[in-house]
Amino acid sequence: MFGKEPPPPGLVRSLPGYSNEENRRREFVNMLASPMSLSNAPTMTSSRSWPYFDPEYDTMSSIIDPPKVMIDNDSEKNATLVKVSSQNKHGTLLEVVQELMDMDLTISKAYITSDGGWFMDVFHVTDQKGLKIRDEKLIGNIQKALSLQKKKWTAEFQKCPGRSVGTQTISEHTAIELTGTDRPGLLSEVTAVLAEMSCRVNAAEVWTHNRRVACVMYVTDEDTLGPIENVRKLERILEKLNPIMQGCDDEKVARSVVAESFTHVERRLHQLMLADHDSDPSVSQSQISSRKQKNPNITVEIGSEKNYSVVKVQCLDRPKLLFDTVCTLTDLKYVVSHATIYPSGSYAVQEYHIRSMDGRTLDDPAKAKVKRCLEAAIERRSSEGLRLYLCTTDRPGLLTEVTRTFRENGLSVTRAEVSTQGDKAVNTFYVTDVNGLPVDLKKVEAIRKENPFLEVHAVPAASEGARVLDASPFSKFIKSSERLLQGLGWRV
Repeated sequence: MFGKEPPPPGLVRSLPGYSNEENRRREFVNMLASPMSLSNAPTMTSSRSWPYFDPEYDTMSSIIDPPKVMIDNDSEKNATLVKVSSQNKHGTLLEVVQELMDMDLTISKAYITSDGGWFMDVFHVTDQKGLKIRDEKLIGNIQKALSLQKKKWTAEFQKCPGRSVGTQTISEHTAIELTGTDRPGLLSEVTAVLAEMSCRVNAAEVWTHNRRVACVMYVTDEDTLGPIENVRKLERILEKLNPIMQGCDDEKVARSVVAESFTHVERRLHQLMLADHDSDPSVSQSQISSRKQKNPNITVEIGSEKNYSVVKVQCLDRPKLLFDTVCTLTDLKYVVSHATIYPSGSYAVQEYHIRSMDGRTLDDPAKAKVKRCLEAAIERRSSEGLRLYLCTTDRPGLLTEVTRTFRENGLSVTRAEVSTQGDKAVNTFYVTDVNGLPVDLKKVEAIRKENPFLEVHAVPAASEGARVLDASPFSKFIKSSERLLQGLGWRV
């Protein structure tokens, strides 16, 4: 900290990606460092010294007292206990749940407390087959990931699409974020524009909810096989995509932009949907009743207990449910002081004691908003429709051809995970007919016979409470880039 050259005035400034507290500290440093403006201020003839802000200040306490992670395989018969204790900050719980989710672990129970600035958690986890974690390498990766002090967005990490959203000149892909009005054939139109502009989609994830759509696409330039560095070309792509995303809906604004900051891709999709107000009660009553018929098993109750607001969520259990709810509460700026998550038959019950970041409990409008947002977060990932699994040799224009075939045969994509693994395209699509009704398997088989290049395998969509045993192609795509992250403290 001592002996370093202090920054000149104006160098320490508010930066995106930092918390309000950090930016206020920077403003205070600037105020101290600014030249005197008083008319009677003495003339400064000697060399001036400027206050120095150490960028490691915020992580100093965690370096002195790092997180402690313990893996217990003896206390429970059917699950491995992951016990985490660390200094608490806003978002700590989400970071831990996110790490466990990224390692394809299922959280069946959890006990959480974070009062007094200290975070203590116990997670009951299993692998995708419902078994305890016995692999020593995986156990080591869990400890390493949860104990990591400071994530470094290195060049190697940025080259791994699917793990994060964002683009810089050193990355191998350009990440494009899209939000807008959902309709049958939309994905086909988007991919057609990208193909027309000589762009290749290497990975993508698409969510739809309440007639809104959010999408993150990782694209490369066909000419350079790298990120799109031609600024004018990128502008033209966005100019063409924006009216497509807008559709005929003049009430809500469509958005087509290049990702500006690094964010976990699934959290980013939640953020895009939340910012797009997909949970607002602006949909028609027929749409609301239709949604309730599809998801009749979601209940969110909000009450009060002493100095907390108590949020109780009960719905059919499924993978990544805890991540979806914690992500929503975190992005709504609520602090989870205590939480209990446990199974009840095929249901999952989650109970959170929360307050706003200024310590206040929820008033009635806030309760209504939290209820709507949690219901929307649970519904977004629901796998409506028939699951079509495609694995074939990758080539330019393949995604455009597949989505055009869906559109021409009256299939509407409700969710999609697109990835490439070596020379293979490995994609999953959830489809319904144009009216949102189930698709007949015979119709899909007829489409496959007419288009044998698809090599599509139809699988009935897993129920919301079912455990999905096979990892998604998007997750497999992340794993295919794992060699880039060796030695960096990451496991993807």
